Amino acid sequence: MEELSLHILDIAENSVAAQADMIEIKIIENEEKDLLSLEIIDNGTGMSKERIRKVLDPFFTTKKTRRFGLGLSLLSEAAKAANGNFSIISKRGKGTKVKAEFQYSHIDRQPLGDIGQTILTLVMGNPEINLVYTHRRNGHEYNLDIRKLKHRLKDQYINSPEGIRMLRENLEEMKKKLTGGKK
Repeated sequence: MEELSLHILDIAENSVAAQADMIEIKIIENEEKDLLSLEIIDNGTGMSKERIRKVLDPFFTTKKTRRFGLGLSLLSEAAKAANGNFSIISKRGKGTKVKAEFQYSHIDRQPLGDIGQTILTLVMGNPEINLVYTHRRNGHEYNLDIRKLKHRLKDQYINSPEGIRMLRENLEEMKKKLTGGKK
C-alpha cells in the first residue's frame, strides 16, 4: 500500500469483519511537532495477546481469499520506516485500538492519500456501521459523526443518493476546514 488512507481502509474493514458497529478514526497532522498520528478504534470482538503477535506476521491471515495478511504488518513497517511507532491494544469482547505515528517530514513517510474517498468508501460499503472521524491539521479540526447524518436522513439509508450527497458535502467541508478555507 502506497498511501496511509488505504491502510486505514484495510484496518477499518478488519474492524467490520470483527463485528464492530462503531469505528473511530482519528488523524492528527502537526507539522510544528513533526508528527502524523493515525488511530483506528473499534468495538469489535477484540483479539487475544497471542493473536496480536500473529497479526504482525505478514504470513498470517484469517481471510480465506488470500494466504497472507499484510495490512497491520505493512502499517507497522511504514511507521518504523518513517521514524515512528506502532501499537495495538485489544481486549477480547471490547474491541481494538491501532495507533501509528510517523515523523511528518520524514522522506520515507507515505502520503496520507485521499482520506475523503476512504471515508466515503467505508461508509458506502458498510452502511450499518457508525463511524466517527476526527481530523486535526495544524490548528484546524474537522469532525464527522455518521450517526448525525443518519438521523438527518430519517427514512433514507446513508448509502442512498441523498446520503451520498450529504456525505460528499461534509467531506468537501473537511477540506476547507483543514486548510483554513484555502483550496
